[in-house]
Amino acid sequence: MLMMNRNRVAKLYYMASSFRMLASGDHVLCAVSGEAIPLDELRYWSVAKQEPYASAEISTRAALGGR
Repeated sequence: MLMMNRNRVAKLYYMASSFRMLASGDHVLCAVSGEAIPLDELRYWSVAKQEPYASAEISTRAALGGR
């Protein structure tokens, strides 16, 4: 049963300091690079845009309007 979410993209609702899972999975895709981000490694996202980022650098670039 626990293996069902492997290699599946999760759908998340991003909040200020956490996120809520809307559809189960084990990773999300970076909104800029398309890189798979395991949920236990997800640290950067935009609440306003509701999108995840693979790194602090990518998050900063997206916040400044450069993709």
